[in-house]
Amino acid sequence: MAISDKIFGKFSKDIGIDLGTANTLVYVRGKGIVINEPSVVAINTKTKQILAIGNEAKRMVGKTPAHIVATRPLVDGVISDFEVTEQMLRYFIDKVHQQVFNFLSRPQVVIGIPSGVTEVEKRAVQDATLNAGARAAYLIEEPMAAAIGSRLPVQDASGSMIVDIGGGTAEIAVISLGGIVVSKSLRVAGDEMNDNIIQFARDEFSLLLGERTAEEVKIKVGSAFPLKDRLETKMRGRDLVTGLPKEVGVNDEQIRIALSRSVRTIVNAIRQTIEETPPELVADIMQRGIILAGGGALLRGIENLIAHETMMPVHITDDPLTAVVRGAGIVLEDLDSLKEILVLTEFEQVPR
Repeated sequence: MAISDKIFGKFSKDIGIDLGTANTLVYVRGKGIVINEPSVVAINTKTKQILAIGNEAKRMVGKTPAHIVATRPLVDGVISDFEVTEQMLRYFIDKVHQQVFNFLSRPQVVIGIPSGVTEVEKRAVQDATLNAGARAAYLIEEPMAAAIGSRLPVQDASGSMIVDIGGGTAEIAVISLGGIVVSKSLRVAGDEMNDNIIQFARDEFSLLLGERTAEEVKIKVGSAFPLKDRLETKMRGRDLVTGLPKEVGVNDEQIRIALSRSVRTIVNAIRQTIEETPPELVADIMQRGIILAGGGALLRGIENLIAHETMMPVHITDDPLTAVVRGAGIVLEDLDSLKEILVLTEFEQVPR
């Protein structure tokens, strides 16, 4: 270990990051999860100045004047705006190191990426993390991190299946011996479900909904499988005919129909992944069950629908929203023995 590494190591808190399309979570070695904020940045387009990041910026979505834009620098789990992502990462890294001399805070970072990303996209995440102040950036595939965070025996010679439904992507993977055997990465997840509700309101009621309102409707009454008790809520937006405010009552069945297209896409991808899985591993999965993680796992009845369609037991992991960052944290706490699980890009070596 270089002397500079020892110095920075003394003043830095190594961190694991789940850099999600919807939320960014940060795990600090020895402390646990310390930050869970939306991946939103508010920018003044006149001065190019960043006004707010995280919770403060999320409150501005859809409510800003023309020259202030509340934007998400990640789209479908991939960096779409490099500079803004870098600023956002620097904000989160600095927030962790508030008590330490900032110029000495150069942490090692383990950061989650979708499983289907290209070399260029991997490089973008790594460069943004290093430019934001990390001394080393190690990548881990999100389904692998979610499996580790769900305490699945990923290094054993047995099959584990994880389905991580986030904001921008749904990741499906079968894992054995510390590697991903079969995987699918879909650009269909929580954000797409919100769009389904916006489209439904437009088609059925000529009602224009905002993104936040659609998400609130999904959380209040959204489901993937018929429910015992009927749920109802109000949708408020702008009438596309009169241009005036309008309120419409909807129930869980209507929203279930609206969400069915996205949900069906995810279920079909799970079935395809099982079809491509070696039979020995399928036998292990039948015994252990399919594990659901990510915010999409909280959609009512999704485990029942997947179980019905795959004829396999399905379990939702404890606290599915934090599974990926918990996994990144577990790897961070034991980098030496878990380094084989990390993703290597074309231009780097395994951590020493």
